[in-house]
Amino acid sequence: MRAYEVMFITDPNLEVDQHEAILDRLTRVVAERGGSVANVDRWGKRRLAYEIAGHREGNYTVMSFQADPSVGVELERVMRITDGIIRYLIVKQEDV
Repeated sequence: MRAYEVMFITDPNLEVDQHEAILDRLTRVVAERGGSVANVDRWGKRRLAYEIAGHREGNYTVMSFQADPSVGVELERVMRITDGIIRYLIVKQEDV
């Protein structure tokens, strides 16, 4: 298994429950495919560097997890079709 980190930005107009539902869905995708979530860091609402989909702000969340490479592909697919996520990035963490 490899270590990954995903940062995603959600619509700032979402309720807290809706944001938590998105986070829960993403953690379930990782867990159902044999991965494990190590850490979830909620940065909260921040100003974007540039306007994305008509938004000047977004709720940032960073999730660290360990999984096989196929999980990253599925996670990306789920984030692409999830309403409320306006931007995301998955990176593989280097071995130190």
